[in-house]
Amino acid sequence: MQQEKAFKTNQTPLLVSTKKSAAAGKNQSSLLRHVQLFDMPLCCSGMPTVLDWMKHRAQTKNKSIINFLDAHNVNLTFKDDNYRRCLKESDLLLPYGSGVKLALRFQNFKLTNNLSGHDLFPHLCQMAAEAGLSIFLLGAKPGVAWTVAGEMHNQFPELIIAGSHDGFYPEQKNEEIVQIINESGADILLIATGVPRQEVWLEENILKLNTSVNVNVAELFEFYSDRNSRAPAWLRKTGMEWTWSLWRTSPHKLKRHIIGNIKLLIRALIGVVSSKRQSYPIFRLTQSNGAAWRRRFSWWGLNNALPIVKRLLDVSGASLALAFASPLLIITAIAIKSESKGPIFFQQDRVGLRGKTFKFWKFRSMYIDADERRIELLKHNEMQGGVLFKMKADPRITHIGRIIRRFSIDELPQLWNVLLGDMSLVGPRPALPSEVSQYSLFDRKRLTISPGITGIWQVSGRSDIPFEGQVKMDMEYIHSATIMTDLRLLLKTIPAVLSGQGAY
Repeated sequence: MQQEKAFKTNQTPLLVSTKKSAAAGKNQSSLLRHVQLFDMPLCCSGMPTVLDWMKHRAQTKNKSIINFLDAHNVNLTFKDDNYRRCLKESDLLLPYGSGVKLALRFQNFKLTNNLSGHDLFPHLCQMAAEAGLSIFLLGAKPGVAWTVAGEMHNQFPELIIAGSHDGFYPEQKNEEIVQIINESGADILLIATGVPRQEVWLEENILKLNTSVNVNVAELFEFYSDRNSRAPAWLRKTGMEWTWSLWRTSPHKLKRHIIGNIKLLIRALIGVVSSKRQSYPIFRLTQSNGAAWRRRFSWWGLNNALPIVKRLLDVSGASLALAFASPLLIITAIAIKSESKGPIFFQQDRVGLRGKTFKFWKFRSMYIDADERRIELLKHNEMQGGVLFKMKADPRITHIGRIIRRFSIDELPQLWNVLLGDMSLVGPRPALPSEVSQYSLFDRKRLTISPGITGIWQVSGRSDIPFEGQVKMDMEYIHSATIMTDLRLLLKTIPAVLSGQGAY
C-alpha cells in the first residue's frame, strides 16, 4: 500500500485558457443532452459543456458520480444487476468507444462526441488548475498514480494534486482509504481500480467522501504512466482506437474487444427489432391482413436489418483480419521500403456508395512515377471495353509489387477502408473517378451499394473478366445479396487468391 503527499502549486500561468465564471458553468450545466441506450441515460454533449458541468459541481460542493459506458460495460450490465444500477444512477454517464457509437446509430442517433477518460483527463486537469480545484488519484499499481500525478503537474504547474494511493489494498482498509482522501481536502477524485469494483466501491462510500466530483476511470493511469501506449491521435479521431488496443492486447483480452463489441451490436439490433414489434404488434393482426404485414416486415428487414448485420460482419471480419495479418503487414511494409523509393502505402481517390469519393488505400506495388507513365501505356491496354486499364507485363510494377499482387497482399490495407465504412468486405470493385465518368446509366447502378474488397468478379477470374462482365456480376450480386451470399463469397476468395488467376 502506498500513499503520497500533495504537489504544491507554483502559480505559473497557463498558455491556454478556458476560464469561465461559476454562473456560466451553472448555465452550461443545464444544457447537458442525453440519449437512452439500454434504458441508461448517456450524455451526448460536447467536452466543453461536460467540463463546465463538472466545474460547477465541484465549486458548489455538489456530490457527483461520473461513469463511462463502453461495450464491455454494457455487456457486464446484463450479467450484474447491481453494476447496472450503479451506472444507471450515475449523475453523468459518458459514452466511450465505437461499439456504443454504432449501437446508437441503430437507434437513428449519430453520436458526434467520444468522451473517453483518456481524452477528458488532460482537459479536466487544466480546468482544475485554472479553477483552483485539487485532485486525488486512487488506483493502479503502487507508484503508477504518483507518476501520473507528476506528469500532469509538470504539464499544468498550477494543478494541485492533493494526493494519490494505489488500488491494491484489502477490503478491510476501505475506511482508512476514505479517511486519507478526506484528509487530503481534494475536490475531485479519480478512481482506477477496475470495472466493476470501482463503480461499486464509489456507490458504497459516496456519502462518506468529502470529494465533490468523483470519476471512475478504469485503466487511465496505466496509459498516462506510459505502461500502456495509446493509439496515435489520427486513429483516435476516427473513433477506431479500439483497433490499436486489439493489436496490443494479450490473447485473453480478445474476447472483450472483439466478442464484446459483437455482443453489444447484436443486443442493440434485438432492441431495435423489439421496438418495431411493439409499434406493430403482429399477434393482433387478423388472418386477412397478415400477409400484407409480413411483406412489410420483409421489406423493413431488407432495407434496415440487412445493412446493419452486413456492417457488423464487415467490422468484425476486418478487425480479425487486421489482427491476424499484422505480421504479414509489417514484413510487406519493410520489403516495399527496401526495394524502391517512395511511400509504403498508395493512396488514391475512388468512387463509393452513391458516387461519394473516398481515400482508397493499398500497399504500393508500382514505382512512384506510375501515374505519369500510364498515359504512355494506354495504347497497350489489355482490358476490353476501354473503361479499365490492365497489362499483364506492366513495366511500372516493382518486383515486390508483382509478388504482393499475385497473392492480393496489396489489397490488405483496404481493411482499414472497411473499418471506416467507405467499403464493405463484399461488393462491387471500387472505381476511379475517371472510370465512372465513362459509365453508362446502367453501369452507374454499381454505385447503389458500398464497394467491396472481394465479390463475384474476384472469385471468377478478376482481371481476366472484361468490364461488361464485371458489371453483370455486380448487378447479380446487388439483386440477390444476403449475409449467406457474403459468407460464401468470402470463403471462395481464399482459393481464388491462392490460385492467382487474373491477378496482375
